Amino acid sequence: MTKAEMELFPPGEFIRDELEARNWTQEDLAEILGRPLRTVNQIIAGKKAITPQTAQELAAAFGTSAELWLNLENAYRLGLERHEQSSVARRARLFELAPVKDMIKRRWIGETHDAQEMEQAVMSFLEISSLDESPSLEHAARKSTSYTFTSPAQLAWCFRAKQLARTLQVGPFSSDKASKMLPELHALTVSESLVQKVPPVLASAGIRFVVVEHLPRSRIDGATLWLDDESPVIAMSMRYDRIDGFWHTLAHELSHVLHGDRSVDVDLVGAQRADVTDKPEIEQRADEDACNFLIAPAKLDSFIMRHRPRFSKAKIVQFANLHQIHPGIVVGQLQFRKAILYSHSREMLAPVRDNLTNTALTDGWGHYTSL
Repeated sequence: MTKAEMELFPPGEFIRDELEARNWTQEDLAEILGRPLRTVNQIIAGKKAITPQTAQELAAAFGTSAELWLNLENAYRLGLERHEQSSVARRARLFELAPVKDMIKRRWIGETHDAQEMEQAVMSFLEISSLDESPSLEHAARKSTSYTFTSPAQLAWCFRAKQLARTLQVGPFSSDKASKMLPELHALTVSESLVQKVPPVLASAGIRFVVVEHLPRSRIDGATLWLDDESPVIAMSMRYDRIDGFWHTLAHELSHVLHGDRSVDVDLVGAQRADVTDKPEIEQRADEDACNFLIAPAKLDSFIMRHRPRFSKAKIVQFANLHQIHPGIVVGQLQFRKAILYSHSREMLAPVRDNLTNTALTDGWGHYTSL
């Protein structure tokens, strides 16, 4: 509460002073004014405004001017208006900072009708001490349309991922351990059922892994966060529940981890993903690293040259089996190269989310972790 709000008194406080000076009661004043006691009570409590007629009557009773009481009344009502406008401005700022309704719906913050409690809940969630602060995480925002802005929904999603990651216990991280882990991780790409082994394999290299369902309009696929300089976190939204999207996004984020990047990635996969030419260099590098991890580019180039423009399903499966990788990932890489349409062989894009959430710390789709 500001100093101005603390000094905002209804005219009734001054009426009380006048009554005390004369040793009158409110009942006495009601008799003098010829008004019901209830009306006098409401005027003194500030629940009923002082009208010009009432001002004249109070002036006659206390030997003052009517203007005094009208001025006190106007000052009080204007003060209330300013206070209400200030409350509206603070609520607006709250909704600028975070998708409050969505956060309540997801139980990231509690529901309350107390404005101050809501402010405290949002500020605590975003790790700020004042609504004047701008929340931030140790990352550089990456987006399919604008690479310089991270929306409130994206930022809130990242903070939730960070909160979940803090609860995980993993060993110390090192780039050397993470690099040596890659062959073991790649061996899991052969089947959609094996994705449930991804979280413990990442943990063995000191990488925390969490799954957080995306918020409406956030269009976020994944993020690389850091709890500190030695504690990387990979968070995924599984916005596209398909095996190619999962592995491309995971490999993309692993590249950020290995290079020490702080990144949020939006629309990494799917028809609306950003063109390579529109992406910053570190995002282009992460995409290249992801492709290299999944299928050696030279081998995929050879396959494309031999079979373009007719990629039969049988040939795709044969190529996938030869390189010990799920055929859905081959389809995804062919889409990524724009060698085939997004409608081609979609039945191979197996869903993986249910397998993943069996072992990954998850927030969303009915999963909720109380912190």
